[in-house]
Amino acid sequence: MITTNTQSSANPSQQLHPVLVRLFQKRQMSREDIEEFFSWDLKALPELTNLKDLKKAALRLIQAREKKELIGIYGDYDVDGTTSCALLYHFFQMINTEIDLVQPSRFIEGYGIHPPSIDKAINDGVKVLVTVDCGITNNEAADYAKEKGLDLIITDHHTDAREEMPQAYAVVNPNRRDETSPELKGLAGVAVAFCLCLQIKNELEAMGEKTPSLYPLLQFVAIGTICDLAPLTPVNLKLVRHGLKQMPQSQYPGVRVFLTPEERERAMTPSEKLSFGMGPMINSKGRLDHPEIALKLLIADDSTKAFEYFSHLEISNKERRFIQSQVFKEAKEQVIQNIKEDDFKIAIVSEPEWHEGVIGIVASKLVENFKVPAVVFTQSEAPGILKASARSAGDLNLFELLNECSDLFLKFGGHKAAAGLSMPEENLPEFKLRMNDLLSEIPPIQRTQQDLYDLEIKAHEIDVQLVRELDRLEPFGMGNPKPVFKMTDFRIDSFDLLKDVHVRWNLSSSTKENKKFPLKGISFNYIDKWGMLSPEEVYEAQDSGETLHCYFTVGINRFRGNETLQLMIEKISTGLL
Repeated sequence: MITTNTQSSANPSQQLHPVLVRLFQKRQMSREDIEEFFSWDLKALPELTNLKDLKKAALRLIQAREKKELIGIYGDYDVDGTTSCALLYHFFQMINTEIDLVQPSRFIEGYGIHPPSIDKAINDGVKVLVTVDCGITNNEAADYAKEKGLDLIITDHHTDAREEMPQAYAVVNPNRRDETSPELKGLAGVAVAFCLCLQIKNELEAMGEKTPSLYPLLQFVAIGTICDLAPLTPVNLKLVRHGLKQMPQSQYPGVRVFLTPEERERAMTPSEKLSFGMGPMINSKGRLDHPEIALKLLIADDSTKAFEYFSHLEISNKERRFIQSQVFKEAKEQVIQNIKEDDFKIAIVSEPEWHEGVIGIVASKLVENFKVPAVVFTQSEAPGILKASARSAGDLNLFELLNECSDLFLKFGGHKAAAGLSMPEENLPEFKLRMNDLLSEIPPIQRTQQDLYDLEIKAHEIDVQLVRELDRLEPFGMGNPKPVFKMTDFRIDSFDLLKDVHVRWNLSSSTKENKKFPLKGISFNYIDKWGMLSPEEVYEAQDSGETLHCYFTVGINRFRGNETLQLMIEKISTGLL
């Protein structure tokens, strides 16, 4: 049981904004569905400790604690892995147990756990090693650990893809092939780590030991879940909401340092702060060299240390953005040069000099721009071997698609939306052919990013009350995207370019009383987007009598204590989607 004294959300049956009423009707949500969606009730969660091998793992860690054996935690280098390590660190601090934290380098050890890491753990005196957010496909490392007498506990959430599961001491993974708790399949790696802590807490209390509440640890669950794009299932919605609620007044210096004084006054941290602010910064060090600074930040025990580590991440993130911008520009040019057919199926690009640490982000940006799946290759540290990050588009199960080409790969892993792989450079032409052939058998609507919107609304319906009620739909993310609206009853009064890539729009509409209703909007990275009309083109089109279609989300722009309504405009077009 997770102890909490926070209040539940407002009664969802209260009067809703007409736009939300229509939104729920379009989604065919019943009253019961709406109440479940808005629920914050942690007591209504399915039993989080039903995962296979969880009890076995917990009892072994308790035994190690009692025998003063050193416990090692080995986490992936991304946000999910880093928050998992931080969560377990803080938990073991709560129960007065020292642990050894280890994170691999993307560029040396690579993804997952491998025999050299087993040797290092043994040399460091570790008796029980727990992986977080990795390990489910590392059978060789599990066999090696068993041979060397090291008890390896794998906690992961990635697809169980090998012919056999690793022969570890315990394997805790909601997506393992024989798992019988389908309601937990969507858990991120950090949430699986939380489940392990919960089981240990339950076992200790059954033995008569009083333990602190795990409720504060949900802050790390929220960060990892949102930033790893885990699906916002009913379970994840509840866990993440409670994490976001605590963050403005977080007791963890490494979390608090991300928030401005104004953000600390809010009742709840918005999910966008995690996905566009905290996540990229935590990831930045691991993308460029080693992730240890990000982990040190999240486990910092005072504000001075936290600020020092945060400053390192700020510098690293600026460098990451610069490198990413250069790689994306070159990748985009490659894609445009290679578009030779109307039915463009996939963006596959390769350049040996591209920085390995940013190819995943570049793949995501290619999907965003070209609306098709993307695979971005670069040279690995081994001659003749390419590494790649792949991202899906639409409802395409990218993992299953790549699995049909697995004979071409040396290593391969991931899930439906994202994957990583390595392969001999000589296999690249065959890979391109196979992927295009496989995709040709899938309807375009299933393998492309569709420019869909949730609801068409009138300009006069956009008000502060709508924004406040949209905030109640938080957290936004995979499976619960922020609603996209469409409107046509407006005109563009003027626009400005910001930093040559963003567009600030001044729009207006007429009310029923024939009064002018002004609206302000902004489009980030709008200029030169593939297939997008320029601001000048849409401005001139309205004077030619064409109806404009604006697609946007709604938010509040907070600046120096002032709050103004703002449209986040994704696209303005002259025709129907």
